[in-house]
Amino acid sequence: MGDAVDAVAVPAQTDEPDPRRWGILAIVVMAQLMVVLDASIVTIALPSAQKALHISVANRQWVITAYTLAFGGLLLLGGRIADFRGRKRVFILGLIGFAGASALGGLATDQAMLFAARALQGGFAALMAPAALSILTITFADNPAERAKAFGAYGAVSGAGGAIGVLAGGILTQYASWRWCLLVNVPIALVTAFAAFRVVKESRTPGTTRYDIPGVLLSTIGLVSLVYGFTKAETEGWGSSTTLTLLCLAGILLVAFVFVESRSSHPLLPPRVVRDRNRGGAFLASLLTGAGLFAMFVFLSYYFQSVLHYSALKAGIAFLPFAGGVVVAAAASTVLVPKIGPRMPMTIGLLLGALGLLWLTQIGVHTSYWTHVLPPELLMSLGLGLAFPALSSTALIRVREEDSGVASALVNTTQQVGGSLGTALLNTLAATATANYIVAHGPAFARAGVVHGFAVAFACGAGMLALAAIVSAVFVNARPRDVWLDGAGAPAKDA
Repeated sequence: MGDAVDAVAVPAQTDEPDPRRWGILAIVVMAQLMVVLDASIVTIALPSAQKALHISVANRQWVITAYTLAFGGLLLLGGRIADFRGRKRVFILGLIGFAGASALGGLATDQAMLFAARALQGGFAALMAPAALSILTITFADNPAERAKAFGAYGAVSGAGGAIGVLAGGILTQYASWRWCLLVNVPIALVTAFAAFRVVKESRTPGTTRYDIPGVLLSTIGLVSLVYGFTKAETEGWGSSTTLTLLCLAGILLVAFVFVESRSSHPLLPPRVVRDRNRGGAFLASLLTGAGLFAMFVFLSYYFQSVLHYSALKAGIAFLPFAGGVVVAAAASTVLVPKIGPRMPMTIGLLLGALGLLWLTQIGVHTSYWTHVLPPELLMSLGLGLAFPALSSTALIRVREEDSGVASALVNTTQQVGGSLGTALLNTLAATATANYIVAHGPAFARAGVVHGFAVAFACGAGMLALAAIVSAVFVNARPRDVWLDGAGAPAKDA
């Protein structure tokens, strides 16, 4: 959210707390739930949507990545726009746009229309999410106890949103249609926008309204080129001219982004934010974790419904233990990190996550959920629940006040961008492995080939989480006192 975000943390003081503050909290929590939920709600609906709109195996990942890529790529810019143009105004605009994009996706007649709608959803979510967090920060600035409760509710929704999404997706897909996984956002977003118009106060950061447009264009187009290059590799091969051109273009644009940011007077991403070894290690670990983790939901969803023949609802319920494990382990991590520092929880947690993904490679056509899916699912959830609070607090260690907004947003950005890249890459690797297996063993082994592709993707995801654990062990050296939490739940900063 740029270098103007310090105004968010220092609002005008008032004698009495805002009497509407709990209503504002409810509005912000509802908006955040939609943002988090929408990254996962279509996961269960994906097999049905793929069949209805005749989406190819290579292109199915765009239903996920179009949303996460637009969201992650535009999140930092969205925060700056909200700061300068008015947080209430941008929040409401984001909600209305999100409703319109959801309606467009729910009424999609072909895959192009669905992909475009998902990208629009991500773009409007990138306006909504940082504005919501800024509104919450301002509203609960004066009372540490109330602030802790507010951010606790916000964090709980953020953590549980993924699991709520797959369950809601299962219910809507089974009892209505996959289209309602998108259409359900329309009334919720419009009611939330109306409530925000009535209840939320306007606030903005005074001063210049300069945006780093070159940085936005270079980073977004570069990431899209990278994802599209991974997708083309599945259909045309890694050595094809199209694949190589896209990957080379992505490399050039992303290198140019780093060059521009280092010389911009108002950078989208100030280089000093990532140069600190602890923060840089946390952001890199977050990127790798998103890349290894997001695709797990996609492949397990297909495994449940296409191989084990679960209904959409049963598939959604099968993901619930994952949410439970994350909640339990995260509670333990918030106690451990201030006592022993973040490195051990991050490293051990990510290693457990990697082991869980590696365990999932043992699934087969006739294996049981209870013996081959539930145990590794719980192991992953406990590991990631242990790692996430440590990772988030490390990302804010010794950050300047004017950089606190962009550092906070960057954790979400790296997870979303990592999820986009990981889903595209692992989907390509899985599809290629499946095709090679069927060629080697014959069409009679098509289902076994599909499961083999999933196993290859899980193995690669495990490698990414293991690499994230190594990054944590090597780069993170913060002491417990560096990440102690005050009454507001904010990491301590150097004076």
